[in-house]
Amino acid sequence: MVASFISIEGGEGAGKSTSIEYIKRKLQAAGIECIVTREPGGTPMAEDIRQLLLQHRDETVDPYTELLLMFAARRQHVENVIRPALAVGKWVICDRFTDASFAYQGFGRGLNTDFITNLKHWVHGDLNPDMTLLFDVDIAVGMARAGKRSDFDRIEKEEISFFERVRHGYLSQAEAEPQRYRIVDAAASIAGVEAQLDRYIDPLLIQLTNSGS
Repeated sequence: MVASFISIEGGEGAGKSTSIEYIKRKLQAAGIECIVTREPGGTPMAEDIRQLLLQHRDETVDPYTELLLMFAARRQHVENVIRPALAVGKWVICDRFTDASFAYQGFGRGLNTDFITNLKHWVHGDLNPDMTLLFDVDIAVGMARAGKRSDFDRIEKEEISFFERVRHGYLSQAEAEPQRYRIVDAAASIAGVEAQLDRYIDPLLIQLTNSGS
């Protein structure tokens, strides 16, 4: 079976977690073995780095330090989880990947995107998602949802203007790579979101069936 790598992107409160479970159930019902993982994180060491990144602290965190830690966690994740899973035919559903670094650290923090591109090539080479589902929602709506879910972490406590830049970053990437990106209207009802996911995932399943894999 040909494995697929699906990344899930979006800002705070976009409802990614609920939809990831829906996609997982949908794939499993079709007889596809898959794993669900996340970034930063996905391995014990990468989860430790996640805690370093997200916990509140008095010390100022330099944006490039944040970026480099993200990519350190990503390298560990790619080499120990994502590549091995794909190599044995498992599909990978990943809650955020490198597009998040361009959105959050590139557009949000204003870091040099050429530098991020170089890191991308060094850290995971030609490994890229086959499909990226971007859950897009108005910032005010998303932050209100996120506030009900849990206390804000260090990054979630940024100003609204930061998240506006992040959203712009995601939409800019989607516009630049329409062949990979699929935009999900995350403001829709759960049923509405699932209908959109069906529209994007079903063609993959049909293609798989027709190929006889």
